[in-house]
Amino acid sequence: MMDEDMENGRLYPERPRTFSTVRSKSSLPPIFRLLMRINPRAFIVLLLLAFSGVLYVGFSTSPIIVFVFCICTLSLFFSLYLTKWVLAKDEGPPEMSEISDAIRDGAQGFFRTQYGTISKMACILALVILGIYLFRTTTPQQEASGVGRTTSAYITVASFLLGALCSGIAGFVGMWVSVRANVRVSSAARRSAREALQIAVRAGGFSAIVVVGMAVFGVAILYATFYVWLGVDSPGSMKVTELPLLLVGYGFGASFVALFAQLGGGIYTKAADVGADLVGKVEQGIPEDDPRNPAVIADLVGDNVGDCAARGADLFESIAAEIISAMILGGTMAQRCKIEDPSGFILFPLVVHSFDLVISSVGILSIRGTRDSGLIAPIEDPMAIMQKGYSITILLAVLTFGVSTRWLLYTEQAPSAWLNFALCGLVGIITAYAFVWISKYYTDYKHEPVRALALSSSTGHGTNIIAGVSLGLESTALPVLVISVAIISAFWLGHTSGLVDESGNPTGGLFGTAVATMGMLSTAAYVLTMDMFGPIADNAGGIVEMSQQPESVREITDLLDAVGNTTKATTKGFAIGSAALASFLLFSAYMDEVSSFAQLPFKEVDIAIPEVFVGGLLGSMLIFLFSAWACAAVGKTAQEVVNEVRRQFIERPGIMDYKEKPDYSRCVAIVASASLREMIRPGALAIISPIAVGIIFRILGHVTGQALLGAKVVAAMLMFATVTGILMALFLNTAGGAWDNAKKYIETGALGGKGSESHKAAITGDTVGDPFKDTAGPSIHVLIKMLATITLVMAPIFL
Repeated sequence: MMDEDMENGRLYPERPRTFSTVRSKSSLPPIFRLLMRINPRAFIVLLLLAFSGVLYVGFSTSPIIVFVFCICTLSLFFSLYLTKWVLAKDEGPPEMSEISDAIRDGAQGFFRTQYGTISKMACILALVILGIYLFRTTTPQQEASGVGRTTSAYITVASFLLGALCSGIAGFVGMWVSVRANVRVSSAARRSAREALQIAVRAGGFSAIVVVGMAVFGVAILYATFYVWLGVDSPGSMKVTELPLLLVGYGFGASFVALFAQLGGGIYTKAADVGADLVGKVEQGIPEDDPRNPAVIADLVGDNVGDCAARGADLFESIAAEIISAMILGGTMAQRCKIEDPSGFILFPLVVHSFDLVISSVGILSIRGTRDSGLIAPIEDPMAIMQKGYSITILLAVLTFGVSTRWLLYTEQAPSAWLNFALCGLVGIITAYAFVWISKYYTDYKHEPVRALALSSSTGHGTNIIAGVSLGLESTALPVLVISVAIISAFWLGHTSGLVDESGNPTGGLFGTAVATMGMLSTAAYVLTMDMFGPIADNAGGIVEMSQQPESVREITDLLDAVGNTTKATTKGFAIGSAALASFLLFSAYMDEVSSFAQLPFKEVDIAIPEVFVGGLLGSMLIFLFSAWACAAVGKTAQEVVNEVRRQFIERPGIMDYKEKPDYSRCVAIVASASLREMIRPGALAIISPIAVGIIFRILGHVTGQALLGAKVVAAMLMFATVTGILMALFLNTAGGAWDNAKKYIETGALGGKGSESHKAAITGDTVGDPFKDTAGPSIHVLIKMLATITLVMAPIFL
């Protein structure tokens, strides 16, 4: 009977649903369930009314805003086309669908619980922000424009909640598409590697286009709404150059949700992965994603909640923070230079990212499947195919960036300034390409660093760990040099643009850096597509292994999975580079805001002052303590998984012979509850630390008679945390990615192949690298930007 079941593709003689209990509640958020109940015709009418309202607000604000709205709307239709195209593909045989359903149920169940917890914390924090803003001081500019404490408080809270909501939706979209695309990629791998690649890329493209489009649309609609509601630029009201400061809450809300999403998802995915590898591969000697491993479903669920949902929220808040900081700096510079129509300088970031949606769509469509079907086509290098699409996207980015600068940044006061800013954008685009190349060099097993790391595994576990740590430390050098050159080059290009203030001092330096950041993120949608490709390919490989497909199919998914590891590493490098530039901009905006509130000059931070130096030390310490708690959370949860998997192998010896079925749901329950519990401590540390430090040193400053001491100490804390965080994240991300791909390289048959002593040593390295690259490292990207946005929002209480 057992042989008959295996021949029919059935894993076990009795096939009860793996997650029979997870579907007790609908996995869709309430807002989506509500929308699905609306009559389709009524829904279309509501959409048309909403779009008409948006256009009315846009026309009342600026033609540039209308352009942004139209591009975002078109990108929404393009994402719907991608969704329809992906979902039209077949799901393969029944055993594939069963596994995919189990992964989908587990991911959506955890997502609902996790975001329920995050939403409660967001509401509590919104009330705290409301209380602070109702009792804080206001700037003379706000008083003159009629924006009092109450209005300012409600605007900030509304922005915060909208940013949090959009960040949550971005995460949901990333997870929604990945749990539906994975089985379709698995099915396509039975026919052609190119078709499997195309489906994974287009599924990732859907998520990327929605995330970037929503970030742009969210900021644009907030800006336009506040512009109309507050009567900006009318007599006795707020000036348009001051309006971007009201959007800071949006960036903080996005960062807040992204931090907890990344922490919770990262702890979930890596605890399951570590537990599955240590017992399954090392102790029992079974392959990765083998159906006999009780933790395998939890591992595959983790790919979706940790990589897809969390990365969607991460990139969303990156783009939102960069847009808002660039708008603030553009408005400040336009005000100092007395530019007649400053709207071009303020809205420039929105236009750049609108073009990003267009050019990234072209890049996604450039990856096509093979026309012939039937026999499996020769395996091509997926990385080369995606790099070709990236090259097309970069070429178009250079062209559209030049058009954008000439259209929006041309001014009679400095006719050639737009050219300098176009060159700043080019610096950013080159920086992005350099980061992608450096990350690929250190994490792809085609290059020497990963092969040397794999070779170190042949002499034992210890030498593998030493080689991996040294590789990670070395990998920080090139990115730091690149980012340093980019910041200085962009600053001086802006500084020499010809834009001067009333006293004749050049004022374009910081805005030049902001334009370079926009250049770096001008291909963000395509880079996010490459990132989303990784976990979808990983899940597809798991489904192929669990459904026991032929070895030739597993070879295709293994290749896609290895490339996916590299694309995830390159995206993390890209994210930390953009985080460094965006944090530099937000730091400058923080100093400007403190100066306007205190009515005192605040141009520099003197670390020779003992209290300020202590603030810097605390900032560096924060990064290390945060990383330690994030890694410890993975280790603690993984121990629970290891104990559970061992217990099942002992109590159910028939699992190894396919005579008994593992209890997958038990491991899912363990990692789900533990990850939600463990994400609170590091997240709370990140939020409370800067506020506590600012308030304590503010009181100390009042006692000792040192003006602005609280604000200066927080500035030093922010500065040191950013620098330390960049280096730490580069180390963690690259070391983890290299360890993973060194293992993948050995699994191709090198150095003894699967099951060899080298392979076991490489698994140990991969296990150490798991919390590095998928929990602590990515969380630091978000932490850096959240520290910058939280100090901007809370600046008045430090004075």
